[in-house]
Amino acid sequence: MNIKAMDAANAYANTLKSQGVGGLGGKVEKISPVGSVETEGAGSFSSILKESLGSTAEAVGRSETTGIQALNKQADLVDVVTSVQNAEMVLETVVAVRDKVISAYQDIIRMPI
Repeated sequence: MNIKAMDAANAYANTLKSQGVGGLGGKVEKISPVGSVETEGAGSFSSILKESLGSTAEAVGRSETTGIQALNKQADLVDVVTSVQNAEMVLETVVAVRDKVISAYQDIIRMPI
């Protein structure tokens, strides 16, 4: 089976959109070939940032809950691994955005007046 990266990314985006999950609050429309995400009805930077942080906390919470359920033999190992990987991916995305924001801030600070 030969699956292209963009097909997989668009399938993932469609899943997020249908479930209302993800850093953009389920507003993902399509991932373009250059890797950027086109959104519909995107708000201000602060609202997007708040939604991203909220979804990160939510993903980590789901991961914890699934782990506890697995300890009580109420969840499968596959569910635990999936939720942990989802939380890790969301957290890595937030860290990458944070690093870019800090880098941009430092570039602005270094600009001559």
